[in-house]
Amino acid sequence: MKISIDPRKVFPRRFVPAAANMGRWEEIDPLGEVLLAQQPGSPAALEQWLEDLSELAAAVWEERNRRYIAMTSQTDDPERERAFLSFVQEVEPKVKMLGHRLDEAYLGNPHRGRLSERYRLLDRRIENRFTLYRDENIPLEVKENELRTQFQKVTGAMTAIFRGEERTLQQMAVFLEEPDRATRREAWELTNQRRLADRETLEGLFDQLRDVRLRIARNAGFDSYIDYVFRRHERFDYTPEDCRRFHDAVEAHFVPLMERLIRERQNLMGGETLRPWDLEVDPLGRPALRPFERADDLVARSEAVFRRVNPELGEHFRFMREEGLLDLESRKGKAPGGYQSELTERRWPFIFMNAVGLDKDVRTLLHEGGHAFNSIAAREEPLLEYRDPPLEFAEVASMGMELLSAPHLDVFYPNEEERRRAYRERLEGIVRIVPWIATIDAFQHWLYAHPAHTREERREAWVRIHSRFHRGVDWTGHDEALAFMWHRQLHIFLHPFYYIEYGIAQLGALQVWLRSRTDYGDAVARYRAALALGGTRSLPDLFTAAGARFNFDRETVAPLAEALAEELVRNPYA
Repeated sequence: MKISIDPRKVFPRRFVPAAANMGRWEEIDPLGEVLLAQQPGSPAALEQWLEDLSELAAAVWEERNRRYIAMTSQTDDPERERAFLSFVQEVEPKVKMLGHRLDEAYLGNPHRGRLSERYRLLDRRIENRFTLYRDENIPLEVKENELRTQFQKVTGAMTAIFRGEERTLQQMAVFLEEPDRATRREAWELTNQRRLADRETLEGLFDQLRDVRLRIARNAGFDSYIDYVFRRHERFDYTPEDCRRFHDAVEAHFVPLMERLIRERQNLMGGETLRPWDLEVDPLGRPALRPFERADDLVARSEAVFRRVNPELGEHFRFMREEGLLDLESRKGKAPGGYQSELTERRWPFIFMNAVGLDKDVRTLLHEGGHAFNSIAAREEPLLEYRDPPLEFAEVASMGMELLSAPHLDVFYPNEEERRRAYRERLEGIVRIVPWIATIDAFQHWLYAHPAHTREERREAWVRIHSRFHRGVDWTGHDEALAFMWHRQLHIFLHPFYYIEYGIAQLGALQVWLRSRTDYGDAVARYRAALALGGTRSLPDLFTAAGARFNFDRETVAPLAEALAEELVRNPYA
């Protein structure tokens, strides 16, 4: 399937006036009232109404996303924080109320049932959203956003003085790859001391977030926040019980493999035990991989990799570079982590991350590049809600790109030994991340299945769940660091229950990878064809389009773990 998308194609406003400022409610409200006053008298008229509504929504959410990008790019700039919070506090609540009225107008239109099959998924989403909506939850959602912003401000300000120089915690991670064990330990302990300095602040923030979320769920008629959030995340194709099956499958097939790798690492390093600061370093004592020095080098090499996967992908990434859609380097005041956002009106992706010269920075950019290509592939779709796939498949786009890029790592590592080492570290990273995903998801299920828990019970539950999926590392003397380790997982604070998606998607991406080992061209073609579908298909159908099976039980997980184990044997440390 040939896919040719022009990322610079302009989609001019037709319903929204060209000069309208979407940061002002006074200019948004009249446009909503125009839509509410219309009464589409045919299926074709209703389709046009939906496209006009989509245009308005895209213009509004681009304004929000631009302010969010600016705020996370410099969390210590009070003007950027003020601009974002003013939108969240003053504009967004009114937009949500307007959106509810527009959903009601759509659901009440007599021609809704005569729309084609194309609108079936959209119809289900609107009906679900309308059912969950409550006016009284609007101020609670504002409060939740304020608390999220506070979390990012606290964590974005975390720095440590290491050997005379102030560094972000992301920059401190460089030293965890140093062959000298004393250096690694010093850096690890200093980083954790800094995190622990704000543990009470972060504990308090989570307590407030939990209470707000429980109130939102109760207002919507749910006794359980878990049931509410599954509906809110539109998880129509799997259940909490399926998540528990995923946890069991990971424990049965990935945890033993990870234990085996831990023992192998310990034997190669020659120590009596493996400590938390021994997990990122090369076990043979070789210097850490340093695939690039500056962000522009990372960008140039990544573009070459994408071009090898598919020439059009390389062109799309070059477009992002030329249009300033990349903010990659770590700096003081920048929010931690990485993400791909979207300028929804321009239909352009934006990548944010904290690169410091590590191999994992390469993986992050390849990952976020997959999201960006998903966004570009579906940009011709007229309906905003259909441009993005469900999160579980959006992560197939990103994780799949990490694996499809693996044969081209020589772009970063011309030396064969370094290339093979980087490839092995990617495979090992998958074996390690899958149990971590199960840990975070199981912990989130515990948090909201026991909503009245105390802080002490929370810490005990974390340690217990962590020990279920992680074995072989000696935490002696660092019990407190382990007990609060979950603080570093921003999803728990910012995006509750958004983490199992990575696990489900990793299974899909591994299936894409297995296909690529026998027919690379076919795997890439199926992958790109699935990305071009955006959100117009159900999760099982999107997986099928990519050449994968939507399931995450033991029967699906076992052969994937076995394939990883075999590939790791073929690619030893040395």
